[in-house]
Amino acid sequence: MMRLVCGVLVFLAAAFVAGADDPYRFFTWTVTYGPIYPLGVQQQGILINGQFPGPRLDCVTNDNIVIDRRRLFFLSGLDLRFLREGCVCRNGIKQRKNSWQDGVLGTNCPIPPNGNFTYKFQTKDQIGGFTYFPSTGMQRAAGGFGSLNVYQRPQIPVPYAKPAGDFSLLVGDWYRASHKVLQKALDSGSSLPFPDDLLINGQKYTAYAGDQGKTYLFRISNVGMTTSINFRIQGHNMKLVEVEGSHTLQNIYDSLDIHVGQSLSVLVTLDQAPKDYYIVASTRFTRKVLTATAVLHYSNSNSPVSGPIPGGPAYGLHWSMKQARTFRWNLTASAARPNPQGSYHYGKITRSRSIMLANSAAVIGGKHCYAINGVSFVVPGTPLKLADDFNIAGVFTWDSLPIPPAGGSPVLSTPVVRFNLHDFVEIIFQNAENTMQTWHLDGYDFWVVGYGSGKWTERLRRRYNLVDAVTRHTVQVYPNGWSAILVSLDNQGMWNLRSAMWARQYLGQQFYIRVWTPEKSYANEYDMPANALRCGKAVGLR
Repeated sequence: MMRLVCGVLVFLAAAFVAGADDPYRFFTWTVTYGPIYPLGVQQQGILINGQFPGPRLDCVTNDNIVIDRRRLFFLSGLDLRFLREGCVCRNGIKQRKNSWQDGVLGTNCPIPPNGNFTYKFQTKDQIGGFTYFPSTGMQRAAGGFGSLNVYQRPQIPVPYAKPAGDFSLLVGDWYRASHKVLQKALDSGSSLPFPDDLLINGQKYTAYAGDQGKTYLFRISNVGMTTSINFRIQGHNMKLVEVEGSHTLQNIYDSLDIHVGQSLSVLVTLDQAPKDYYIVASTRFTRKVLTATAVLHYSNSNSPVSGPIPGGPAYGLHWSMKQARTFRWNLTASAARPNPQGSYHYGKITRSRSIMLANSAAVIGGKHCYAINGVSFVVPGTPLKLADDFNIAGVFTWDSLPIPPAGGSPVLSTPVVRFNLHDFVEIIFQNAENTMQTWHLDGYDFWVVGYGSGKWTERLRRRYNLVDAVTRHTVQVYPNGWSAILVSLDNQGMWNLRSAMWARQYLGQQFYIRVWTPEKSYANEYDMPANALRCGKAVGLR
């Protein structure tokens, strides 16, 4: 009888983790160093199954994804110091009830060289275009990133006709220097230099082909390190249909600003004369403008691209902010679930808490770093999730991030801010620096209810969009400005809130939130997976 009861309990636990009707997709990734030539000269890149960028991962809402990841590195002593470990983050995948699989150093021990680890996660109630990338150190500057596309289930309609095809474009700034050199420079107290170039799918030039008269979906992601981009296609309009998992009002644009860590999807109809046209991405808000081009090739074209490369917007920050405000939620469209997006009236929910987060550049101990509310985050040797689960002391401090910002000299610390499950929180990002900022929250999407210039005050809540603000996972904050979001903390776990500009994250512009309830239930959070790695103070604990 005891064996029978135990067997039933195991079955029920498995059923919670993955519904019996939700299919599994299995992938094997072998991660290696290899030669790449993005700027025409050989560099050492991080390859997945021999590819740079990594393979495109396609799946369907609620699929259970199993990725067996093997790291094969034959390393010198110097390599071991810089590439001794690694994690991979799925940018925008919520990891429902499962921060154990989030792929950042606050939740996962790094995978050692020549080691294996199997990620198991579900694309629960999600749809849209996302990305993945290595989250350890500055490894993403060497590759290891790729597209992750979540398609709708057959019974769930999307608010546009099925396109003739879809293309994933990973656009980002790039350095000639290796990730080891960049990391060493940051460790020595220097800042990142200006990037050397801009790439589309790891190349300076590439082409995308389609048939005249047909419509195609372009999924564009900014996978860069520091710079915002503007994206445009010569002679063609773009209809915005999705932003990081949210269906939008289908406004028409001739160019779109996309900030670091952000993704969006547009429909493009090949309705021009049959020839080839420029696809262009260029940096925004930089004195030196970097440009990458690709080609949109009509299948019946006999003419190469011609004319000048289309220039970017003539206007700057104010134009960009006005464009961002036009991104609106499609209230009648279904997303991953059959109910309309607008059936959740976020603007009528009472706030549980309101917090302000102010980014800053700082110098601590003679070294350059970045801080939030005067605290520069120190990554501990033991993941915060393990320390919390095993009740290990001395790894982090509860609620040590000053809220609101207190001023004073910046300090080094490892703060975790506690929230209750189902808190509904307002977060104001205040940017007093003269540079663009982007912020990302793992485990969630959120409503971007306002942007503005200057210093945020309570009276600015009257300007919030409380009806059809778009939900997304990464928000930009304009120089000397603010952005406000609302987030429903309905996903229990330990989650990273960070700068999406990776050098800033690496040098301390991040912290973690713990969303928790004392009620132990698989409806709230799954148990630690059986294959969870132990490191730091958690070695040997069970």
